[in-house]
Amino acid sequence: MSKRMCKQWAMFMIVLVLLMGCSQSGSGSSKETKEDQPFEFSIMLNLHVAETPDAKLQNLLEEATNTKMKIQWVPDNTYEERFNTALATGTLPEVFLIKPINFIQQKDAIRDGQYWEIGPYLDEFPNLGKLKSEILDNTLVDGKLYSLYAGRPLSRQGLIYRKDWAERLGLEAPNNLDELYKMMETFTLDDPDGNGKNDTIGLTDRGILGTFQNFATWHGAPNNWGEKDGQLLPEFMFPEYREAMKYFKDLFDHGYINKDAPVTSKTDQQNLLKNGTAGVYIGTMGDVITLYEDAKKLNPELEFDVHNYIEGPDGEYRTRAIPGYGSLLMFPKSAVKTEEQLRKILSFFDYLMTPEGSNLLYWGVEGEHYEVIDGKASIIQSNLAAYDREIRPYTPFEIGEPETNGRYEGYFEYEPRAKADELYYDNNNYLVHDPTVTLESETFIKNSETLAQIMEDAAYKYFLGQIDDQGFDAAIEEWKKAGGEQVIEEFNASYQASK
Repeated sequence: MSKRMCKQWAMFMIVLVLLMGCSQSGSGSSKETKEDQPFEFSIMLNLHVAETPDAKLQNLLEEATNTKMKIQWVPDNTYEERFNTALATGTLPEVFLIKPINFIQQKDAIRDGQYWEIGPYLDEFPNLGKLKSEILDNTLVDGKLYSLYAGRPLSRQGLIYRKDWAERLGLEAPNNLDELYKMMETFTLDDPDGNGKNDTIGLTDRGILGTFQNFATWHGAPNNWGEKDGQLLPEFMFPEYREAMKYFKDLFDHGYINKDAPVTSKTDQQNLLKNGTAGVYIGTMGDVITLYEDAKKLNPELEFDVHNYIEGPDGEYRTRAIPGYGSLLMFPKSAVKTEEQLRKILSFFDYLMTPEGSNLLYWGVEGEHYEVIDGKASIIQSNLAAYDREIRPYTPFEIGEPETNGRYEGYFEYEPRAKADELYYDNNNYLVHDPTVTLESETFIKNSETLAQIMEDAAYKYFLGQIDDQGFDAAIEEWKKAGGEQVIEEFNASYQASK
């Protein structure tokens, strides 16, 4: 080969090597770009405010996790309807929020393999692995985990009451049912607002049995279901429940409660406290801050306080426990096609279980939405509107709870609100659990709304004097014939199988 040809050949090889290098470099760049592209997934969440939230927080979460979320915000009062529609039409997103009653209804679909079992994957994610086992146990189906939970205190129930009325009338916070009755009576009869008019009542209630069920538990009745003589029975078959009914009926008989309670909405129930008509509200104690903010616009001088401890006739305090979660997140196989997709979604939620992720989700940006005082998060009041618009709608989306995800507890200058958090923890010492949370009853799944309505209607008719004990007994028989008897059998069979 001539020198000229050798030079040409060498030049050709150099060019070829350079071209190959560029090709490999280009290929590597393409691969890197593809890997760096955000992972996209869809999610359906319930909305507790009037307007869809600002996208600021969504953008921050996406930036932190290299994801792109398509969020379907559904008003809470129509969420169940939208969920059922998506279920029927096969259009569920990759992640969706599900409420406890709907979760129960999905157990057959879970067993049919329509949802991902995520339990085997949690060990891959160190933060998701911190979720409380006792709460996860309440969500298992046949011993397997299919969901992530949004943690809630086990009991937030207690009194919100007019402290200024109590002080004016010489009353302390009630510590038993007799003292609570005296407070409601005095708030009705003794002109607690000092206006010389007979225009106040003791207790404000609404058209569900939630308020009454607290009285039932204080009297010693079980939480929805309880064991008697070795058998699980519904709470209304216990004598303590009937004693609580008599107590509550007495409030109606004497006008110590709003008599239109069966048709009163939650908004109207709270308005009776805020506008100075009623002096006692029973429910989530943390609501005291929003109730106060509204009430002080009408009466800047009013004072609220919160209280939890009410002893029953036997001198014991009890409070109803929830299963430890407010909602769950699930992952349908119809939308999440591969394990790789599932892992990427779980990775996003693993970030929400870090202190950085959970604080961002719940409190927003430090220095903009909140500041840290004494190791707790305090919303910056001058930017409260931005917090309400940009952050608050996302807070029910939290995974786990402060003990597991490391987010800040709230700091509240308003003393009754700070006290409410302390009482949540105190309630943990007095919990009454529902033994049917993890049990199975196909009849209950199908007929729960009908069965609940029968007994709710009967209870309010009893309170209003429209039926007596015999009438309530007749309602129980109606409940049994409508499927209740079978529910008892099925829950007990499941209960025995679980032992």
